[in-house]
Amino acid sequence: MYIHLGGEKVIRSSELVAIFDISIEKSSKLSKQFVAHSHKIKNVETIGEEEAKSIVVTKGKVYYSPISSTTLKKRSHHLPRMDEA
Repeated sequence: MYIHLGGEKVIRSSELVAIFDISIEKSSKLSKQFVAHSHKIKNVETIGEEEAKSIVVTKGKVYYSPISSTTLKKRSHHLPRMDEA
C-alpha cells in the first residue's frame, strides 16, 4: 500500500517509521538533533511550496509535508496491518 504525502510524493507504507507534527521540531531537543543530522547528510526533502505541517520519517528519508500529521495518520490507519495482509 501507499501513502500520499502531498504534492506528487507517495511512499510505500512499509517504509513509514513515524509521523510528527511540525511543532515537535521546536519542542524536542532530540527531534532537533535528528532533523539537523538529516539535513547535514542531505537526507531531507520538502514537499511542495506550502508551509510544512508535518515531518514524516521513513527508512530512507525525512520529508516535510504540507499535509497535517492528523490527516497523514488517518491515511496510514486505513492501511491493512502487516498481520492482516
